[in-house]
Amino acid sequence: MKILVTGSSGLIGSEVCTYFSLQGHSIHGIDNNQRKEFFGPQGDTSWRLNELRDNLTDFSHHELDIRDREKVLHLIKSLTPDVIVHTAAQPSHDKAASIPFDDFDVNAVGTLNLLEATRQFCPESPFVHMSTNKVYGDGPNEIILKEFDKRWDYGDPLYEKGIPESFSIDQSKHSLFGASKVAADVMVQEYGRYFGMATCCLRGGCLTGPSHSGVELHGFLSYLVKCNLENKTYKIFGYKGKQVRDNIHSEDVAQFIDLFTKSPRSGEVYNLGGGKENSCSILEAFDICESHSDLSQNYEYLEDNRIGDHICYYSDLTKVKSHFPNFTLRHSLSDTIKQIVQAHRKRA
Repeated sequence: MKILVTGSSGLIGSEVCTYFSLQGHSIHGIDNNQRKEFFGPQGDTSWRLNELRDNLTDFSHHELDIRDREKVLHLIKSLTPDVIVHTAAQPSHDKAASIPFDDFDVNAVGTLNLLEATRQFCPESPFVHMSTNKVYGDGPNEIILKEFDKRWDYGDPLYEKGIPESFSIDQSKHSLFGASKVAADVMVQEYGRYFGMATCCLRGGCLTGPSHSGVELHGFLSYLVKCNLENKTYKIFGYKGKQVRDNIHSEDVAQFIDLFTKSPRSGEVYNLGGGKENSCSILEAFDICESHSDLSQNYEYLEDNRIGDHICYYSDLTKVKSHFPNFTLRHSLSDTIKQIVQAHRKRA
């Protein structure tokens, strides 16, 4: 098959390229290293592109901006890919406030460009969109919480397994990033429902892994490990450092995408994260990181939390496992952090 992957030099994009290449498929990657433009030199992903070129047997790179509608239409018309995996995005809810036009044009308009090109030229091809848990805005903060020594957790038994796909995405504060991703998310659903295309939105938890180029504004565990190994101060923004995220290894995301493309559905939504078993607070992440690095974590606490940030969020994986019973999380949280530590030391 021909697999088209946007954001192919990013964390999930590069993992998807590698995963499907190992199965013998032809990979076409779209990436223009926009992450470097958003986050500066520390966000540069050109090293990952070089790895893909060196290691994948049938990989073609396309230096293309998904905001360029005509070029997107032309490329998909010429390739007619069998699968489209859309991972390209402006990924930071902090950064979005200072670049609202770029944020919306990449996240919402870029997604629409890809959807319409797919509808016109390969409407039978599954279209997988990496959405985000930020589409729920700060609605999860309205859930009754319990406070423990190092974390918050849900106090309402309705959310014992985490946040389900039925949770409202309306009437809450999202950040501009969350709003642009809502627009893309709903459009992906609509192309599935209205046109009968095989589309799905993956509302990810914290997507992570050893290939992540984490920065302060995006890439929780990768950036935390970077600070630990380089003796830099990690800034905690509010909530006592007890805010909780579920973390999923990029290879497990690729595994799920593979399962969906083999048994696609129309207009589906899945909360895809590490679930409760792979959730941790910032303080708990410090402890796990220190256990693998043998280094103390330097940090600074700031009272003001990030706007629209979740106090506690982890994914209810019930629907994922119901629709795809063969899906399993192959990487534990501790193993994932260990891999990130080893990767940072190798690249240093």
